[in-house]
Amino acid sequence: MNMKLSKQTIAILSNYSDINQSILVKQGNKLRTISVMKNILAEAEVEEEFPKDFAIYDLPQFLKVLRLHQDPELDFKEDNYVTIREGRNRSRYFFADPNVIVSPPEKQLNLPSEDITFQFNQNHLSQLLQAANTLDLPDLAVIGSSGVVRLSVRDKKNDTSNDHSIVVGETDKEFSFNFKVENIKILPGNYTVTISSKCLSKFTNTVESQELDYFIALEPDSVYNG
Repeated sequence: MNMKLSKQTIAILSNYSDINQSILVKQGNKLRTISVMKNILAEAEVEEEFPKDFAIYDLPQFLKVLRLHQDPELDFKEDNYVTIREGRNRSRYFFADPNVIVSPPEKQLNLPSEDITFQFNQNHLSQLLQAANTLDLPDLAVIGSSGVVRLSVRDKKNDTSNDHSIVVGETDKEFSFNFKVENIKILPGNYTVTISSKCLSKFTNTVESQELDYFIALEPDSVYNG
């Protein structure tokens, strides 16, 4: 029942801690989380096989405990805590009651329809988020007009808002799918994005060695003219 966590798995857990500060880890090699508001769901397949179900109430704190060790080994032989050790150093971290954790439903989530698909890369994402931060813009829109798909950060409630846009594809449809910038909590990388007009999207990491998906709800004022 001893295991080590890869850098990629720790990066995923760190990303998940931004979505939900608690997590229920299920036996096996899949990690899933959902935001408390239930508008962001993430799921990944990792290289490790977790030997049992366990719940962590304060995931950021748990990650800080891991960082007390340079190359920690996790021992899951006890029922109510994990032992984190390296050489003569040892930390015990107690599990939480799974019933107090907001966790994803067992049923696999699927998009109700697939109306728009495009790709964007890590540079697109970092540039847009940097622009949103610099210009204090709360909204991210996926806009289809004049034959192109644009990602635009803006303040949709302000007609004279500053904005920043990037063209990411072509389309013959007209639409404006709206997200809150604060909900784009995904690991840096290249993604295929599929959007349903039923106000749900799926961000799929395109790195072949990493199965990582995010389902992110759209704002209800999104418009699609397909």
